[in-house]
Order: sequence, then C-alpha cells, then structure tokens
Amino acid sequence: MGHWICALLSQPGDAMRRVLALMSAGLIAGAAACAGEATVTTTPGNGTSFREAAPAAQQPSPTPSPPATVGTTVDLTGTEDGEKLAVTLVKVVDPAGAQDELATPEAGTRFVAVQFRLKNTGTAVYKDSPGNGAQVVDAQGQQFDTAFYPSNAGVSFPDSVTVAPGDTGLGFLTFEVPKASKITKVQFSMNSGFSPNTGQWNVP
Repeated sequence: MGHWICALLSQPGDAMRRVLALMSAGLIAGAAACAGEATVTTTPGNGTSFREAAPAAQQPSPTPSPPATVGTTVDLTGTEDGEKLAVTLVKVVDPAGAQDELATPEAGTRFVAVQFRLKNTGTAVYKDSPGNGAQVVDAQGQQFDTAFYPSNAGVSFPDSVTVAPGDTGLGFLTFEVPKASKITKVQFSMNSGFSPNTGQWNVP
C-alpha cells in the first residue's frame, strides 16, 4: 500500500489531479450504493416497488396491480439482513377522540388514529419504535408525523416494541393534523424510518 501511495504522489500535477478525481468519484459512488435506493411499495403482498428513475425507452405498460388500501398487507424490508415485516393497515379512525381532557389536539387540529399489524416474517428480531417510521399524507401532499399524545381509538404501540420472528405486534399510532386536511395516504418504514423501503396505503 505504501509503494502505491508513493507512486501516486510522484505523478505530475495534471496526472495527479486526474487520479485524485477518479478516487473521489469512486468513494462517492460507493457511499451512494451503501445508502440504498429509496423505494415505495404500494401494492399488497409481493407487490412491485416503484422507483423514481430517468425515462426509459417506450415499452408496453404492464397491467398495474391494485394499490394497497385499508385492510391489506404490504411486505417490507429493513436495513439489516433478515429484517422483514408483513405490515397490515388494519384500521383508520378519523377523527379520533382524545384519551383524556389533558391530551387534546390543539385548536384547529384533530386526531387521526391508525392501527397497524406488524408480523415479523424475517429471521431477525424486530426491535424498533413504530411511531418514528409512520406518517399520514393529505390530499395536498402534506405529511404529518405521529402526535405526542395517544388517542382513545384503542391500545397504542408503546415507544419501543420487540417482535420475534413469526410473532405479531398490533397497535394504534395517533397523528395530529389540520381539521381541513383530508388524509389520503398512510406510510410506514422500518428502522425508525431509516429503511429505504416504505410501504404506502391509499385511504378512501
């Protein structure tokens, strides 16, 4: 390695700059590859993952699969080997009531509660905070994270859950959204939202 570095340092100015440019490009490409390409899975079961990409040559379009909706399951993967979940959007309660008189939404907003079923279909233990990886989206494209307070829709997920392979976790997550917003989509990602694979369901 030392001889190789010395050889690079002995290159003439222009040649040295070209070598350093090539090394830099390689490091950037490697970092991008490690980060993983973001995908949004919008179909139930073994659905196709859709990616934003440059337009390709015109080809016959395959018949699209129906989008995932309330009651359907989407298969998701995490960032580590063996991390897999079959995630079902069980129920959407809109509006949802406050759990008590202290945990109420702010003026001009309302609670929306979403119930997920998380079945561990992988070989690794699922240990995460589900609320960190969930959002709801309104008709204008505005995205909302989970609220600080739970609602009274049902039993909520705790801050952290642990689900062994083959087991299932079930719970509600609550979101605080403007009263005027119509929620049209629900999203969920593993690894507290850091997984590049996001599940998406349409809400009627």
